[in-house]
Amino acid sequence: MSKISAHLPSSITPFSVISQIARRIRIVPLIILLISSAPAWFLTEAIAPQVVQAYTARVDLAIDRLPEENYETVLTRAEAAARAAAQRSFDQDILVTDVSIIVSVQNYGEIAPVLTLEVSRPQWRSRPDAQNWATYFKTARSLLFFENSSNPVPAASGVSTQK
Repeated sequence: MSKISAHLPSSITPFSVISQIARRIRIVPLIILLISSAPAWFLTEAIAPQVVQAYTARVDLAIDRLPEENYETVLTRAEAAARAAAQRSFDQDILVTDVSIIVSVQNYGEIAPVLTLEVSRPQWRSRPDAQNWATYFKTARSLLFFENSSNPVPAASGVSTQK
């Protein structure tokens, strides 16, 4: 037996219309999410900005002893080189907060550090003097085989205490 049924029009909406409405319903939250993310990011940055990345600039300098130059003159040149390097480091990069400079001297093939300069930007701004912030190595004179003179340099024999 076969059953014959008549197709009656119904009030149910066809599937193609429903799928178009569903697509629009899914797109609206996506658009709202994308539009609201930019103001949320700006608000987050305004409340808690990122931390500034500051760092220490490290410089190694080597100078050669000139003919007929004594240890005191070499030490004066080393201080001048350290002062110039510190000023240049602070001028070149605004993120540098501290500078660490080591000055070495070469004397007929022998090389040894004679001073180190460690200073922060506020300290350098208040007093840009290499002698004030330098630490001198006491054994540098003997390591470089400089003649022992009768008038030793007080700055070269001691370590600075001010930092």
